[in-house]
Amino acid sequence: MSRLAVRDLSHSFGGLQAVSGVDFDVPDGGITALIGPNGAGKTTLFNLISGALRPQSGSIRLDDRELAGLPAHRIAVLGVCRTFQTTALFPRLSALENVMVGRHARTRAGYLSGLLNLPWTWAEERAIRARALSIMGELGVADCAGEAASSLSFRRQRLVEIARALAAEPRVLLLDEPAAGLNLHETEELAALIRRIRDQGITVLLVEHDMSLVMDICDRIVVLSYGRKVAEGTPTEIQRNPEVISIYLGGNHA
Repeated sequence: MSRLAVRDLSHSFGGLQAVSGVDFDVPDGGITALIGPNGAGKTTLFNLISGALRPQSGSIRLDDRELAGLPAHRIAVLGVCRTFQTTALFPRLSALENVMVGRHARTRAGYLSGLLNLPWTWAEERAIRARALSIMGELGVADCAGEAASSLSFRRQRLVEIARALAAEPRVLLLDEPAAGLNLHETEELAALIRRIRDQGITVLLVEHDMSLVMDICDRIVVLSYGRKVAEGTPTEIQRNPEVISIYLGGNHA
């Protein structure tokens, strides 16, 4: 059963066709990877799925709900949340406050309620804080809750960003190059974390260049080249696919 289904998705920037007629499924409760050389269209696809870009054609369905064309905040509320290639934390906020921002997607209090400082918002804010701290504890970063996000190590910024996405209770979590900048030990810890997230019932779709990580944790892999899907299958099937081997070893991409 597919949780997320992409059909005939296309998007161009001027004369550059970044994504062209892409189809793939993200099975419910699994870990799926989007791979391909630089410029293959992976991050553009993430931007289309998460609502940062509006697709020019095609469909993106979460279960039976069409996501294509919805704004990013609505897509997040419906259950698709993401991280970024370069961590996108609010640098002047504390690590805890950054995670609390993610949690506000699942709360009733709006801007006006907070501005009026209504009593019923106090209890909700305490609950947001407690849940954010709990998630940070699960990821091993609760000890830096009060520190400014800008002062954290790169690894901890990555984990705080994942915690912020998890605070929104995603059904599908999009991870954009989560292992970038991590050493071997940190990457192994990340692999274990992604498996734990999957085991909590959250479907994971990731873009990643670390092929050891991809082959280790993913159930399915989608391969892109020049904006088109060229292969889809299990890690074993992808490793044996002649076209994929040519793309990675043939020297056609920078």
